[in-house]
Amino acid sequence: MAKGDPKKPKGKMSAYAFFVQTCREEHKTKNPEVPVNFAEFSKKCSERWKTMSSKEKSKFDEMAKADKVRYGREMKDYESAKGGKKKKDPNAPKRPPSGFFLFCSEFRPKIKSANPGISIEDVVKKLGEMWNNLSDSEKQPYMTKAAKLKEKYEKDVADYKSNGQFDGAKGPAKVARKTVEEEEEEKEEEEEEEQEDE
Repeated sequence: MAKGDPKKPKGKMSAYAFFVQTCREEHKTKNPEVPVNFAEFSKKCSERWKTMSSKEKSKFDEMAKADKVRYGREMKDYESAKGGKKKKDPNAPKRPPSGFFLFCSEFRPKIKSANPGISIEDVVKKLGEMWNNLSDSEKQPYMTKAAKLKEKYEKDVADYKSNGQFDGAKGPAKVARKTVEEEEEEKEEEEEEEQEDE
């Protein structure tokens, strides 16, 4: 089963890999009908490699160096043909936080202040436990806010794609600094003002 891009250059070989390849070729020419027992063959190659002098190994070292150069050249061509790694546009809209992350941004400071010196892992664990212990109705304000931020993000992405650029004046969807409770209070106040005006 093939994995990855079939056009990607073959990996570079080590001096030992070249040595084993040479041993296999020798074995095939001397004993063409005898199948190779891989475990035994590998063990013999390893023992032989260990007893070789550095002068004897230098031939394979040179082959490995040449192959490394080949690999580097082919990878450079491959990357440029492929288009290389695309860089993220810093002007692109930022993905909005989920309901859980909004919850975390509200409660993380509270946990840290209540438990000075607590590790990051423990804070995350505590936040996860708190979130899991919330009822669906308690999670709803965070999920609603996350859905609104997602809608804004999708609109911003559409604007960004259609214009080819993101209008930074509108600002990307960010984690709001206000807590969900503060937003609900403001919303209630606005509703009360509207009722008074009627």
